[in-house]
Amino acid sequence: MATLPPDSRENSATPAPEPKRVGMVSLGCPKALVDSERILTRLRADGYAMSADYAGADVVLVNTCGFLDSAKEESLAAIGEAIAENGRVIVTGCMGNEAEVIRARFPDVLAVTGAHQYEAVVEAVHEAAPPAMGPYFDLIPQALDDMGGVKLTPRHYSYLKISEGCNHACSFCIIPDLRGKLASRRIDAVLREAEKLVAAGTRELLVISQDTSAYGVDVRHETRTWKGREVRTHMTDLARELGQLRTPDGQVPWVRLHYVYPYPHVDQVIPLMAQGLLTPYLDIPFQHASPKVLRAMKRPANEAKVLDRIKAWREICPDLAIRSSFVVGFPGETEEDFQYLLDWLDEAQLDRVGAFRFEPVEGAAANALPDAVPDAVKEERYARIMAKTEAISAARLAAKVGRTIRVIIDDVGEPDEDGDIGATGRSQADAPEIDGAVYLRNVPASLKAGDFVDVVVEEADAHDLYGVIA
Repeated sequence: MATLPPDSRENSATPAPEPKRVGMVSLGCPKALVDSERILTRLRADGYAMSADYAGADVVLVNTCGFLDSAKEESLAAIGEAIAENGRVIVTGCMGNEAEVIRARFPDVLAVTGAHQYEAVVEAVHEAAPPAMGPYFDLIPQALDDMGGVKLTPRHYSYLKISEGCNHACSFCIIPDLRGKLASRRIDAVLREAEKLVAAGTRELLVISQDTSAYGVDVRHETRTWKGREVRTHMTDLARELGQLRTPDGQVPWVRLHYVYPYPHVDQVIPLMAQGLLTPYLDIPFQHASPKVLRAMKRPANEAKVLDRIKAWREICPDLAIRSSFVVGFPGETEEDFQYLLDWLDEAQLDRVGAFRFEPVEGAAANALPDAVPDAVKEERYARIMAKTEAISAARLAAKVGRTIRVIIDDVGEPDEDGDIGATGRSQADAPEIDGAVYLRNVPASLKAGDFVDVVVEEADAHDLYGVIA
């Protein structure tokens, strides 16, 4: 067989095309972050590369938040910045249902899609920046991470979304309008994803949804087969199965439950926490304590004797940490209602609390309620609730001084001038991004993100702990 001269062989080679690059600005809650990961995973599988800056992107995606008016303004500002810096912008996410508002402000936006409309986003990207094509190139699957997906969180923790949407009709919320009614994922699919994440290096799973306690209600808690046994699409079955996961080195990964409404069956997961199979942590969106305000909010489970249940939970699992969020200044909230909330917090002794001033959201029923609370009163009540919850947090953290606690490492620093190395981690009472931290001194150089260590707590302030590896 005749051979081509070297120069001819080189010239006949078909160069691999340069992949188109996509930038992403992801705003809002962890559920939106999961949406961003799924969008980028699909695009990467189609041959796109990711860009870390505006300049290197062929198109920029802005995943918006539309929960509050302030969040909408932040989203609009992000869209404006992306247009100014790049010019080729596709908008998706919760604010996508207000396409006319977005286009009125930014007529040059290439496309607008709604929340978790993955196919529409991918199609818009294909149209704006067609994927690179070439012989052989498109037949080879793209090399992704160990899970086969794109992660926007550190390797050692991952969000596990179990459902979309919500069936509640809270008067201050428009989530059902943005994300639709509850739509639960198949439990075997959720467990398969969790298993793969842990096998790929995840040491902490953060279970998220709009209402974790309602998981499976929409499918009548249908049964699926998982590892040869029947499991219901139900929060308690899911929690039990997640508690069976083990990391490659045989450790129990942390499994943290978020957005848990205090329905009666929540009682059944507390023993799993006491046994060390689930992280002793509940994120419960109480929103208020006054029965009158809760009725106006149309909150579910507002008749439950929550304080009694919290006491019972802590008797079963003394290390249980509870985080929540509260709205102050809701229409009709009186000083008596607010004082009821402060007294309730004194008794509940929640570990982590976030507070928000009531803010009208376009389309929310609460906007039409009478007796709006003046902004000055909202500010004053906000300051008081933050002072109250900070004092509670400080006391609960001070009680941990001298104890040895389990910590997951998030970051290891560089040696200082004396050669000492510090690290930042979190206790089981601390979810990433929203709670406190544990700051360590004099850690070994071999320590790395994702390691579990036992830490002796030496000091505490209102939000964080300080200590040394035991």
